[in-house]
Amino acid sequence: MVIKKLGDELLAPFLEVVEFLGKEHKLRVVVEPHVYEQQVAGRQEEYPFIYTYTQADRERLAEYVDFVVCLGGDGVILHTSYLFKASMPPVIAFNMGSMGFLTNHDFSNFKQDLLDVIYGGTKLDSCTLLSLDSVNSMDEPGNSLGVMVTLRMRLSCEVWRKGSRQPEQVVEVLNEMVIDRGSSAFLTNIECYEKGRFISRVQADGIMLATPTGSTAYSVAAGGSMVHPNVPAILLTPVCPHSLSFRPIILPDYAELELRIPDNARCTAWVCFDGRSRQELGRGDSVKVRMSENPVPTINRTDLTGDWFDSLERCFRWSDRTMQKPLSAEQLQAAEAAGAKPAIGGGGSGGGNGSAV
Repeated sequence: MVIKKLGDELLAPFLEVVEFLGKEHKLRVVVEPHVYEQQVAGRQEEYPFIYTYTQADRERLAEYVDFVVCLGGDGVILHTSYLFKASMPPVIAFNMGSMGFLTNHDFSNFKQDLLDVIYGGTKLDSCTLLSLDSVNSMDEPGNSLGVMVTLRMRLSCEVWRKGSRQPEQVVEVLNEMVIDRGSSAFLTNIECYEKGRFISRVQADGIMLATPTGSTAYSVAAGGSMVHPNVPAILLTPVCPHSLSFRPIILPDYAELELRIPDNARCTAWVCFDGRSRQELGRGDSVKVRMSENPVPTINRTDLTGDWFDSLERCFRWSDRTMQKPLSAEQLQAAEAAGAKPAIGGGGSGGGNGSAV
């Protein structure tokens, strides 16, 4: 499956990828319905290898898609996560957007990167995969070729209406779920529970629950920590809390949280999921959040940690600072000499305060 960001800006590279996969390597390529209507309808003889799907087929996309190629920025990956409600095939993303924290692959090398996905390009460690030949022959493991993949956890979010016995909506979230006060002049008043135990009352502009992948998005802008995507955690980050002691915290991935609008709240609240499906939460409504069973597997350009540090440096200039100038030989000698001298005003044996005139 090949997905590009909206508009015609990336139409040329999109067709280049589609033809590379379909014409040169005889693969069947799936595209989104609106792209199929605009670019393929009426030209089926030219593109007999391109297919699309109906709305009814969306629930079964993962059954016949082996991997997804994303062209654009982080928004395209979020859109891909939205398309696959349950299990999801591996995603290889090429950085053709504005920031692209999650899109580490360079399009200039797309052919080799796609060949690595199709045929394998990295010798895997024994803890990653054992080939059948190596298992049967008891040879050294690691003879198989493949690609490195990061499993990015998602959050399963259930919207519960007051008095209901089942959730009205279930949403899979890759970045974050946010509850805010909307256009109201009042602070939000949100009760926070963990497995039924009351843990906090949120009085702030809002609150978010983020994944480690989402930790470098809205959460970090609100003061949350940056967490590597392989760390199993859920981030609870308040948005402009009216309390100096309400700091962001990191919870284990097995936490089960509920954010509820109390019946006596001054105003309602609004919730959105990865920037989508924004809707109002009335008094008595709640959102229950836990780790999803369906992560998003993204294909690495280098390895599990190298891509993340590359993105920190490329997108955020993390730890960037003008280099401190080294001391000259004379300055170093003077500093060492000063450090060897006893400190003035040190405490004496008589128990005085060590003051000097």
